Amino acid sequence: MAEIARLPILVLTGFLGSGKTTLLNRLLRDGPRTAVLINEFGQTPVDHELLERQDLPLMTLSGGCLCCQIKGALAPVLKNLWLAWGKPGAPRFDRIVLETSGVASPEPVLDTLLRDRWLAGHYALQGVVATLAVPAAAGQIDHFPEAKAQAAWADALLLTQADLGTPADLALLESRLDALAPAVPRFQAAHGAIDPAALLAAMLGAERKMPGGTEVPGHGFRSLSLHLRTAVSWPLLREVLENLLDRHGARLVRIKGVVHLRERFEPVALHGAAGRLYPPAVLAVRAGQDGLGRLVFITAGPLDGLDGELLEGLRGHLAEGSLRWH
Repeated sequence: MAEIARLPILVLTGFLGSGKTTLLNRLLRDGPRTAVLINEFGQTPVDHELLERQDLPLMTLSGGCLCCQIKGALAPVLKNLWLAWGKPGAPRFDRIVLETSGVASPEPVLDTLLRDRWLAGHYALQGVVATLAVPAAAGQIDHFPEAKAQAAWADALLLTQADLGTPADLALLESRLDALAPAVPRFQAAHGAIDPAALLAAMLGAERKMPGGTEVPGHGFRSLSLHLRTAVSWPLLREVLENLLDRHGARLVRIKGVVHLRERFEPVALHGAAGRLYPPAVLAVRAGQDGLGRLVFITAGPLDGLDGELLEGLRGHLAEGSLRWH
């Protein structure tokens, strides 16, 4: 029996709100047939709804990071995916893209991919791409070990949101990367413009650092999720979310979700990070949607009172019992 070539696997990493899903969507528009594995820190998965393509094999691992809380889940999922791929009539794909959570260190993920003998025999690591948002990444590298590790373990660095940052932001980030990852190729993306071919070509022949195999200390991030049972007016929702970002500053590191607004028929995606709430992005209407809005808030440690503020600000819109800390 002829030996089957190893299946390429590409790892996307980057801190919360740095543009990993935007990059993933760009990679899926053309190129090889792809299966997608998304790891979300929050208990309520959202990112899969943000994918432009829904006609591909897709799996979500939620409720923790692959680097710590659910590290042991990665190997069984990849083994099952390989076995399913080999069955007659199964959906065909030529690579896997793994999008890690925004608070995950890549080292334990790489440790699993490279040191597990079965996985190393069936999967070939194509590379690690880290996204870094120009307006915020230097500060994130300074304050969060996870952001520093993401840049340090990358084979290519994609500097995103360059159009939203200042020349000083870019210079500060470049200085951090000069010290942290001086030899790693860097690319800039403004207005979401990305050249996937150049990004992937830059990783060919990259010298592979082997993980140390040591346990990564648990981080202090927490998530709060909620469901909205009714459509909300955009002015009200914007006011509530902007007030939360202003009030809690750097401790509220990420807001993301898919919601229904009174002003639109289609659902919209919402993103907030580094103190900024971005305009809603319109999504396609898809069969099987349940009409509920979903929001996830990720905090750096406990954030007392956040749930009470959301209860007060969105009174009458929350589904009963849906507001939960994880």
